This record gives sequence, C-alpha cells and structure tokens, in this order.
Amino acid sequence: MSIPHDPSSELIHFSEEFQYMLDEYFNIQCRYQAAIRQVQTKLEILNLEFETKHRRNPIHHMENRMKTLQSITEKLHRKKMEVSMASAVENLYDIAGVRVVCSYIQDVFEVAKLLSEQDDISVIRVNDYIHHPKANGYRSLHLVIEVPVFLAEGRTLVPVEVQIRTIAMDFWASLEHNLRYKADGIVPHDISDELRKTADDISAIDERMQSIHDRMAKLDLKTPRQLSLFDET
Repeated sequence: MSIPHDPSSELIHFSEEFQYMLDEYFNIQCRYQAAIRQVQTKLEILNLEFETKHRRNPIHHMENRMKTLQSITEKLHRKKMEVSMASAVENLYDIAGVRVVCSYIQDVFEVAKLLSEQDDISVIRVNDYIHHPKANGYRSLHLVIEVPVFLAEGRTLVPVEVQIRTIAMDFWASLEHNLRYKADGIVPHDISDELRKTADDISAIDERMQSIHDRMAKLDLKTPRQLSLFDET
C-alpha cells in the first residue's frame, strides 16, 4: 500500500532551507557592508586629495548597494550553482557594490588607477565597457577589488564591485534600465537600436566635454587666476 504524498512536508522543508539561508545572509551582511564603507572612505579621501591638488573634484557622487537575498538566489540559479550563502560567498563577486559617478572620462580612469594602486587592495578583475561597450550600448568601467575587513573573529578579504562611469553614462544607464524594467525586459528591436544609437550620441558628447575641459585646463595654466579676499572657498 503506497503512502499518500504530502505536499506540506515539502513546503516545511523549503521553508526551513529558506530560513537557514536568510539567517546566513544576515550573518554575512556585516562584512559586506563594512567592505562598502572601506571602499567609499578610500574614494572620499582620494577625492579630497585630488581637490587639494587640482582645485576640482573628479567624483561627482557615489552610491552603494548590497544584493538582496532574492537577487543572490536568482543569480545562483541562472549560473546553475548551488543555492546557498556559502556558494554565493565563494562564487559571486558583486554582492557588495559601489557606483562612482565622475564628471569626465579621464576622471574615470584616474580614479580607478588611484584606487587600484593602494597597497591593501587587490584587483581581481577589470571589465572596460567604455573602450569596449556592451551590445546594448552600455558603457562603464567595472573593477572587482578585494579589501581587508577586520571583524571580531579576525581579518577577512571581501570582494567589492566598483562601477565607475561619467554623469552622461550614468544618465543613459539609469533611463535604459528603467525602460527595460517597465517593459519586463522585452524591448522591440527598433527601440533597442534607438537606445544603442542614443548611447553612441551620449558617448560623443562625453568626448566633446572632455576636449573642452582639456582646452580650458590649458587656458588656466597660461593665465593664472588672481585671487581676492572676496573669493569663495
């Protein structure tokens, strides 16, 4: 005589697994948030030092995020990897992320260079989507770096994905993401082509703004600015 299948037992088992993964997620949250703070502090100091030397800030603004448990689970499924926090920590390098938005293209590479040269940082991977844009037109410089985090149990190295892009690149990426999200990822070919053309147009403007900035910088060198007591600091 066969025993009737009880679907509720599977639900209980799934619920226990999910609860365990949720507990593990909160356990590791601290180290990733600490890594984000480390990276942002380093970038703030670099930005301040650059301002002191060059009278301007290369970084316009910064944002950060930590992947949600749902996002981590979905990515592990897509990659056909074991769905567990141990698997996520071992295989995913973008659980912690910092986005750096710069004024000019040259600033993107300068910030990346200054950050990478710090002796307590290891660069794991570099994806240059500025010189080699994605098929949809997306442009940005992606670094995966490892930073040391000191917790009660000791020192641990934590990966952080750092995306560095210009204001113009960020403008396009944000709107493109919103459009695709509203369309549930299904965008007609003609609109995709238009978005790619728009990315190219914005890239051309970025190049022109960099050229104007470089020309203005040369003018500043030729005609030193006269300071007065009433200048704002």
